[in-house]
Amino acid sequence: MTPTRAQELAIVRAVTYAGLFDYPLTPEQLRLSLGVPATADAVETWWQHSEWLQSIIGFQNGWFHPYGRHDLVATRTRREAISRTLIARHARFLKALAALPFIRTAALSGSLAHLNAERGADLDLFIVTAPGHVWSVTVMGLVLAKLLGVRKRVCLNYVISEGALDVEPRDMFSANQIINLRPLFGDRVFARFVQTNRFVRDHYPNFELTATPPVFARPAVTSLIERLASLGPAQLFERASRACYSWHLRRRSAGWTSRDQVRLEAECLKLHTSSHRAATVDKFERAMALATAPATFTKDLSVLAS
Repeated sequence: MTPTRAQELAIVRAVTYAGLFDYPLTPEQLRLSLGVPATADAVETWWQHSEWLQSIIGFQNGWFHPYGRHDLVATRTRREAISRTLIARHARFLKALAALPFIRTAALSGSLAHLNAERGADLDLFIVTAPGHVWSVTVMGLVLAKLLGVRKRVCLNYVISEGALDVEPRDMFSANQIINLRPLFGDRVFARFVQTNRFVRDHYPNFELTATPPVFARPAVTSLIERLASLGPAQLFERASRACYSWHLRRRSAGWTSRDQVRLEAECLKLHTSSHRAATVDKFERAMALATAPATFTKDLSVLAS
């Protein structure tokens, strides 16, 4: 089955984007990353029936990668082992985090979510809280990390409430971040978050949210603590947390390199103070231009990763 030009370009875009992070894709991962509907079998068939695709995209031993970058398979295997070790090392903190009152779901983000981390990678977390508890949950999480000796590696850089599930901007970069989050607990709330952000399927029509058992369980006593705290102390703590932590953050704002990716709002605390969004989008556009330009095409596309 000969693929259409749109299908060919969808494969090139997905593999090229993953290649920016030295990350080869399995057929199923490639299918989920495509901007056009497809089955995993169709993806392999398209590649096999397109000389143009084969000149740009390599496929060896079940892995798709930019042509000439078969070394990425070994890189991914090595990074996956490192990532699993790092996640296990933070298990005590993550288990304690799941017990905090008013937290509804938490998910790994960044390189650890992809199991594509190098040694020394941060533990980036995306968190959803009950309405009116974004700042207090963040402060409790940071204090917990400090007490357990992992504060320097823990980044609670995106915390929102159930009342503010919409993500902005609604572009491919945001959609890619969402489909690659790895929820640790609170699957129902996480599913509602994904469903709320319907733009994800505009970019990734094959994405499917699969139900998985929670990695960490929420203790039953947490609900009782929430009920008692809601009688008054929780609201006071939220106001105090927002006042103190926002003051601390603004003191450090001079060092922020991506102010447009920071939100200090009542129901949304987004701290992407050194976001790679703009650089990644620019790098991706340049890589796509190089990969698809006949006049400048080269079979050694290792330059795409530079």
